[in-house]
Amino acid sequence: MKRVAILQSNYIPWKGYFDIIRSVDCFIFYDDVQFTKNDWRNRNRIKTPQGTRWLSIPCGTNLKRLINEVRIDPDAWQTKHYQLLEQNYNTAPYWSVYKPFLENIFLERKWEFLSELNQQVIKQISCEFLGCDTTFDASEEYALQTRREDRVLELLDKVGASHYLSGPAAKSYLDEAHFVERGITLEYIDYSQYPEYSQLFPPFDHAVSIIDLLLNEGPNATNFMLPVKE
Repeated sequence: MKRVAILQSNYIPWKGYFDIIRSVDCFIFYDDVQFTKNDWRNRNRIKTPQGTRWLSIPCGTNLKRLINEVRIDPDAWQTKHYQLLEQNYNTAPYWSVYKPFLENIFLERKWEFLSELNQQVIKQISCEFLGCDTTFDASEEYALQTRREDRVLELLDKVGASHYLSGPAAKSYLDEAHFVERGITLEYIDYSQYPEYSQLFPPFDHAVSIIDLLLNEGPNATNFMLPVKE
């Protein structure tokens, strides 16, 4: 059995994104598709005393690009994002534990491509902080010839998937019969059972970057995520 998920890379995603990674054998970054403006690809939310706040990476206004072609505008966004994290989380229980990681990402490295940044952060959080042994791959390596849902099916065939795990929003457009024809079991992750954790600045909000969970719960973070299927 080989369980596979395919998703565009997002900027410091929420815990649900990482639960998909934790639930599969192979996670494929799907970054050779159209970049979408004002989406999760280049922004996410954190908690502040005034409510949630967006952290957005400036990527220009050109929409005629694939995600892996998007260059990051060279301004001071990295320092700004680090300062906002420090201002709002420096009293969190595990700030000092993850501070070196955040300093490396935001202060010590320079990023040219959005996809490179997103994938590096996702892999590092998955492997170093959440204990994942999932393997990572990229759709651009497979020279896919089809479009839309057929493109996903072609990719699943090429990697030898027996199960495909998707987010619940895809129920509106995926046709299960097409997966059955290829001998692939289509599964959807269920985000409805998340417990709350000790979060700064009530009211509680699940829909924020996983950085919030890590800084508040540290190595106990996975206790507040979904159980992983064996």
